[in-house]
Amino acid sequence: MSTAKVKNRHPFIRLLNYASVYKRRVALATLYSVLGKIFDIMPPVLIGMAVDIVVQRGDSLLGRLGIRDLSAQLIILGLVTLIVWTLESVFGYIQRIYWRNLAQSLQHDLRVDAYDHVQHLEMAYFEDQSTGGLMSVLNDDINQLERFLDIGASDVVQILTTVIVIGGIFFFVAPSVAWMAAVPIPLIIWGSFRFQEMLGPRYSAVREQVSMINHHLANSLSGIATIKSFTAEDYEAERLRIESDEYVERNRRAIRLSSAFTPLIRMAIVCGFIAITVAGGQLALSGALDIGAYSVLIFMTQRLLWPLTKLGETFDQYQRAMASTNRILDLLGIKSNVIDGGKRLPLDQVRGHMRLDEAEFAYSDGREIIRGLTLDVPAGDTVAIVGATGAGKSTVIKLLLRYYDVTGGSVTLDGIELRDLKQEDIRSAIGLVSQDVFLFHGTVRENIAYGRNGDIPDELIREAAMIAEAHEFIAELPQGYDTIVGERGQKLSGGQRQRLSIARAVLKDPPILILDEATSSVDNETEAAIQRSLERIVVGRTTIVIAHRLSTVRNADMIYVLADGQLLESGHHDDLVLLNGLYASLWRVQTGELVLAQAIH
Repeated sequence: MSTAKVKNRHPFIRLLNYASVYKRRVALATLYSVLGKIFDIMPPVLIGMAVDIVVQRGDSLLGRLGIRDLSAQLIILGLVTLIVWTLESVFGYIQRIYWRNLAQSLQHDLRVDAYDHVQHLEMAYFEDQSTGGLMSVLNDDINQLERFLDIGASDVVQILTTVIVIGGIFFFVAPSVAWMAAVPIPLIIWGSFRFQEMLGPRYSAVREQVSMINHHLANSLSGIATIKSFTAEDYEAERLRIESDEYVERNRRAIRLSSAFTPLIRMAIVCGFIAITVAGGQLALSGALDIGAYSVLIFMTQRLLWPLTKLGETFDQYQRAMASTNRILDLLGIKSNVIDGGKRLPLDQVRGHMRLDEAEFAYSDGREIIRGLTLDVPAGDTVAIVGATGAGKSTVIKLLLRYYDVTGGSVTLDGIELRDLKQEDIRSAIGLVSQDVFLFHGTVRENIAYGRNGDIPDELIREAAMIAEAHEFIAELPQGYDTIVGERGQKLSGGQRQRLSIARAVLKDPPILILDEATSSVDNETEAAIQRSLERIVVGRTTIVIAHRLSTVRNADMIYVLADGQLLESGHHDDLVLLNGLYASLWRVQTGELVLAQAIH
């Protein structure tokens, strides 16, 4: 079935399809709700029987069943009452346990499945999405669905049970007036569905605005240092106020409509109640209806119609939940354009030869970044890729990691097209040290060991830190390797974060190492330390270096110079300087030769 057709299906049907593994638990929870409601309905019948015993005495229902002694009738009625109340309490307890546990299980599965699905989407998807919007779906929307399943689902089952069971009792006790109690029900049901249609879009708008608020909060908290540096606190607070006002207004529109539902239902209910009271009373006065049966009708009318007033609240919860369900299942329905291949390449079999052959790449909006690019990275060699900003260097790295697929040509690892390989195998073979270091909120030890399964011995972590020349500063931290680095490593300097990133790559010990501007934003002393680390870890593995500082790549086995997504020059450092092209120009600028020449002239 196409994605468009699935999206057009009712969210409740989509949810049932997703939760098909819970069919048995849903059936049991429904059964317990039904039984609980049946026993909850019984007290009015018991009250009618008590009135029947007092008024009819020996001719009461129990009397006609052969129990003539009035005391015995009352004792039996008391025992039946005890049993009914006990069973109502037992089934009420069990149904709450079942529905709430079901809500928790479904909530857990949805959150884990959605998060796992999002993680496997291609990088292009995240460039078009906000973190706050995704957080809204993964957290707020799933919680909204859980709240409905906790209470609302059971309420729907019990309301239906009430209508069916009490309707049956009415037609058994007094069929001539039973239809009067049933008259408001079609109106109530029609009104419920009509309100549902009107409320749906309003609650969808509310959920969308929640995403906008989450997006704003996530952005602001991530950029709090920038906000403070520009003294923009008041500006950001005003932006949030505007978004929050819009959320309040959208909620008001939904609340105005949903709040009108219950009063209208109450007016329909009172009409049925009055009709039964008057018509049933006339039958009782004329002797056509027993006093006990009339008592049952009065109490049962209230039991039949009054719970329908909860439909307003229940439908309100339901509409909120369905708006959230659509957003969750729409997210789960997104397909990645980067599809796993079927071939496996075990890590111990990776030689490390990577190649781009006439590679082309353009974004979905048509912007061409890479044009007919051929680069060869032999196994065990160190290859540098240089060029001005916007030349396509970082895009090449994304293609090698298969964050994106080429739109033309091919990218291979050991002669195998990347599209034919498992993404897990490709990325397990490559260690990335990026200029944009991301550290997780946790300890230094946890960040160095990140990505390695199982418990990593402290000796290996310490050894990796030493190779990265990070051990010395780590030892000076308040808790050493157990020091919390803060979100994104904000408690550490840029150079310290970079060295932890290198230690992480050392511990991974991949056959291919990619260094993406690893020393671009550090001071000279830190750069020297990082360079010493890199000289040790590149030995025996394929290394691809992206660099602005040409001094860091002058000893590379091959240097590729890119311009506007194309290969402009290639060769060793000395050859490229003698070529007197773009590389030589960049070299002169960085070494100060051009500045000196201009000063002389």
